[in-house]
Amino acid sequence: MLLGLLVAPGWAALGLGIAAVAAFLARHPLRLWLTDRRRGARYPRTGLAARIGLGFAAVSAAGLALAVGSASAPFWWPLALGALLALLQLRYDARLRGRHIVPEVSGAVAMASVAAAIALAGGRPVSVAAGLWLVLAMRAVAALFYARTQVMRARGVAASPAGAYVAEGAALVVLVASAAWGLSPWLSALGLGLLGLYSTYTFARPPLPARLVGWGQMVFGLLMVLLTAVGVRVGL
Repeated sequence: MLLGLLVAPGWAALGLGIAAVAAFLARHPLRLWLTDRRRGARYPRTGLAARIGLGFAAVSAAGLALAVGSASAPFWWPLALGALLALLQLRYDARLRGRHIVPEVSGAVAMASVAAAIALAGGRPVSVAAGLWLVLAMRAVAALFYARTQVMRARGVAASPAGAYVAEGAALVVLVASAAWGLSPWLSALGLGLLGLYSTYTFARPPLPARLVGWGQMVFGLLMVLLTAVGVRVGL
């Protein structure tokens, strides 16, 4: 949301932001409802979860309506692709497997589609929209593998950082190639490189508490957003 608002501010961006936040908040009650339905059970929470989920869905629809009424160009294709990934995550959630790496990556990449949609709605070229999505997707892959490894270490589980290094390295290669092709800013690759250096430093030290892992990733997420927004605006 923030990246989209920085790159292409406007009413359409606000509407899509509202729609995305409401859709995110609808996920938990809908997961409870789907889980109960799958079990063939009905608890006091079941109906309440369905109503809350539908309420957030209505707010999301209102945000989409605002975006449609104020958009400078069509913006549906990122949201359509993101919705497919979100449904995949919801399917895992309904089977109580939401902590698997597949749904976690799927959900993060699905949310990243909002930045691409906002860029399109604000009149930005398709190349810029695709670049924003790619930056956030690669950052999500790197961050998730890093965070999972750190949390396992904090819990006393033997966990090699090799998987996190591979994920971060692959994501960095993708962003460097993307910047070379003019699809995303070089500053985005710089931000991901800094995350890699931070990972190397923290993996060489005692495990961090989960809350510090979360706060650290939030800081790097904001750094990636700011670097990418500046990079898009100044062409760097």
